[in-house]
Amino acid sequence: QVQLVESGGGLVQAGGSLRLSCAASGRTASNYLMGWFRQAPGKERDFVSALRASDGRTYWGDSVKGRFRISRDNAKNTVYLQMNSLKPEDTAVYYCAAKLGPGVSGAWEYWGQGTQVTVSS
Repeated sequence: QVQLVESGGGLVQAGGSLRLSCAASGRTASNYLMGWFRQAPGKERDFVSALRASDGRTYWGDSVKGRFRISRDNAKNTVYLQMNSLKPEDTAVYYCAAKLGPGVSGAWEYWGQGTQVTVSS
């Protein structure tokens, strides 16, 4: 079992930045992927980004390329989401998730509780 804990959410002005963190604990494998999803009120859950632990390959959703960056600290089993140039449309609960590789298709087995990101105009 893998446990995921997110942190770093908050309230920011449009154009500002936040860095989200997701710390993983428990039993993990070298081919796990860790990633981020988000869900706004009344909307479906949307894929944001993911990173493959074995080689650092990244995957991106369509809405945030060029503004967000994903990174890792393998020694701490932690993945980060650096969010820049934030827009009100980015307001959502952001969830950390993990799954076995090799890619992002299929079920994501493990989920964190979520952290709220609110971007004001």
